[in-house]
Amino acid sequence: MRVLLVEDEQRLVRLLKRVLEEERYVVDTAFDGEEGLEKAGLGTYDLIILDVMLPHRNGVQVCRWLRAHKIATPVLMLTARDQLEDKVAGLDAGADDYLTKPFAFEELLARLRALARRPPATPQEPLLQVADLIMDLNRHEVERAGRPILLTMREFTLLEYLMRHPGQALSRAQITNHVWPYDNDAVSNIVDIYIHYLREKVDQDFEPKLIQTIRGIGYSIRE
Repeated sequence: MRVLLVEDEQRLVRLLKRVLEEERYVVDTAFDGEEGLEKAGLGTYDLIILDVMLPHRNGVQVCRWLRAHKIATPVLMLTARDQLEDKVAGLDAGADDYLTKPFAFEELLARLRALARRPPATPQEPLLQVADLIMDLNRHEVERAGRPILLTMREFTLLEYLMRHPGQALSRAQITNHVWPYDNDAVSNIVDIYIHYLREKVDQDFEPKLIQTIRGIGYSIRE
């Protein structure tokens, strides 16, 4: 069974690698979030042990990226923190289990065995992501740079349509037919009105601006 260990404490990495290899795991290591994301993103591991406090990109961000890109490898998160909100953040990002440092190696191995026994997760709607804007289709939630963004049903549907076609120029007619397909009372500039609403919530307090006007065509969302 292949395990990816993402941890920046090199002494702990050496100890964990030795313990895991004695249990017949094949262990690859990464020492920061960027390296961990690059390796985990290959989707070739059976389990991932992921520290929260990492250089360059923290474990919560790594886990969120993996789930956004449909990589369902079980993740056990490690951290020295024991605050409830930290555990909630890790689990909400898609982690399967959580272990607080210091821990006994016996407990770590038991948790890995439990994760390995779990049946594959049932398919779920993916997360959509453009830059630091993330849409969770299962939870019907949107956040940008970690800040929640509250949207109405129509705003959510419009943003989802844009995010499902990143970089693509969508005409006002295409948007209207998708977001207001049966609404004969929709005013002619309804798309422009709702794009304005979205920009106030998604772009106004952030950089870069993601929702772009495509002159003579309509709108696009892009980094």
